[in-house]
Amino acid sequence: MSGYQLGKTSLAKLQGVHPNLVKVIQRAIEITGQDFGVNEGLRTVERQKRLFAAGASKTMNSKHIKQADGYGHAADLIPWGDFDGNGTKEISWAWAHFYPIAEAVRLAAKETGVRVRWGGCWQTLNDTDKPAEVLVADYVAARRAEGKKAFIDGPHFELA
Repeated sequence: MSGYQLGKTSLAKLQGVHPNLVKVIQRAIEITGQDFGVNEGLRTVERQKRLFAAGASKTMNSKHIKQADGYGHAADLIPWGDFDGNGTKEISWAWAHFYPIAEAVRLAAKETGVRVRWGGCWQTLNDTDKPAEVLVADYVAARRAEGKKAFIDGPHFELA
């Protein structure tokens, strides 16, 4: 057990997210070695339009938007890094902090039987035991081999 737990803000951001994904995220925070929070869960169509227009999303068919079952099927998890000068933890964008989250989500997904795809490699984590770092490297290499740019979204996890 990690001793970490989701805070009130993270729990609020999971409102409207599919209960199976919430179950995986809640289990992942219990077993991770890297503290994290929920940056975003359910997203409005208007917000998705803004993100798409800005290039922060590559689709208008986002799993963050309410799906046919009435839930969002995606959440963005962000690692907490060092403390700032005021004793508040800061968000870390270092890849070294995303990999342990992906590993914890993978383990939680396998434990709960919920299939989860990670935006770091756009693969279903349940289907492989390759380390998260290798999954990202393989994805980037495959995209380059196709003459395409990789879209790596480390915070993004979605139901597969």
